[in-house]
Amino acid sequence: MDHSERRARLSGEIAARTGITDAMIAELVETFYERVRKDALLGPVFDQRISDWTYHLGQMRQFWSSVALMTGTYHGRPMEKHIPLPVDARHFDRWLSLFRDTAREICPPLAADHFIDRAERIAQSLELGIAGSSGIMLAKGERLNRPDRDVHLPASGRSLDSTIHDRA
Repeated sequence: MDHSERRARLSGEIAARTGITDAMIAELVETFYERVRKDALLGPVFDQRISDWTYHLGQMRQFWSSVALMTGTYHGRPMEKHIPLPVDARHFDRWLSLFRDTAREICPPLAADHFIDRAERIAQSLELGIAGSSGIMLAKGERLNRPDRDVHLPASGRSLDSTIHDRA
């Protein structure tokens, strides 16, 4: 059995165990990023960097197919894209909260758990990578907490909690 046959077999096994399909991945990606774009904390960060949402969503479908089903369809370099972002633990926590809610809403429990487990690992890896690229070495369990001036936050004078859902 060659590499592509092993990959196809593994993908099929994961899909059979979790119920994840390409259609489910597409719905998860579309719904999640629609919510991200409307979010007061995350939306502006994405808006400043993504001009072609059709392309980005296609890339994200490939990414999540590779992550969730081990299909190998994504060939990008996500760390490089995320290192310059003006984000910290607050952004990763919000991203994960939106992702968890979306996955639990759209996917059956086993599939949602599978996606969420991978999303948590990805967020942790990206947060560590961004910190490290900034010369910040995080201890186990420590989070990236940057000064407010170094990250994107909603308009001043408004608390973070009150602006999370304000973008519509």
